[in-house]
Amino acid sequence: MSRVGQKPIEIPAGVEVETKDGRVTAGGPLGRLELALPGGISVRREADRLLVERANDSRELRVLHGTIRSLLANMVVGVKDGFRRELEIQGVGYRAQLQGRKLVMSLGFSHPVEYEVPEGVNVEVKDGTAIILHGADKQQVGLAAARIRKFSPADPYKGKGIRYKGEHVRRKAGKTVA
Repeated sequence: MSRVGQKPIEIPAGVEVETKDGRVTAGGPLGRLELALPGGISVRREADRLLVERANDSRELRVLHGTIRSLLANMVVGVKDGFRRELEIQGVGYRAQLQGRKLVMSLGFSHPVEYEVPEGVNVEVKDGTAIILHGADKQQVGLAAARIRKFSPADPYKGKGIRYKGEHVRRKAGKTVA
C-alpha cells in the first residue's frame, strides 16, 4: 500500500472541493484548480477530509495512488495559501524588470532576454536583482522559475547568473599559472 496515498487530505475553511465525473475541482481565495483523475483512482469525501482510493492493486494504480494524492494536497494548499519561488540574479550589470506580463532581463548577452509569464503565475521584481514568482498551481510556479533560471544558470567559476534564493553554488578554482 502507498503510505502517501493512504494519508487523508484535510480541507481547510474557505476551500471548496467538488468531485464530479472523474474530475476534482478545488476553489479558494486564490482561484480554482482542476485535476482529471485517471481510471481506477477515485476520491471520496468524508466531512472535511478527502480520501484517495484505488480500484485494485495493479502496478499502474499503485504508482498513481500517491502521486494523485500529492497533486490533490498541493491543489488544496495552493488555492488557500499559494506557492512562491524566489530567484536571485548576481553579476555586474545583470538586472530584471517587469513590462506588463513580460519579464525583461539583462544577463550579459548582446540582447535583453524576454520571458512571457504564463497565466496563473504572478511576478514581482525587487531592486532589479530579486524575482519573486507566486501562484496557486505549484507545478506552474516551479516550471516558470526553472525556465527563468535556465536562461543563465549560476556559473561555478565567477558565481554570475540566476539562482534560487538560498541555493549554494559550489565555486571552482580557475586555471593557475605556473
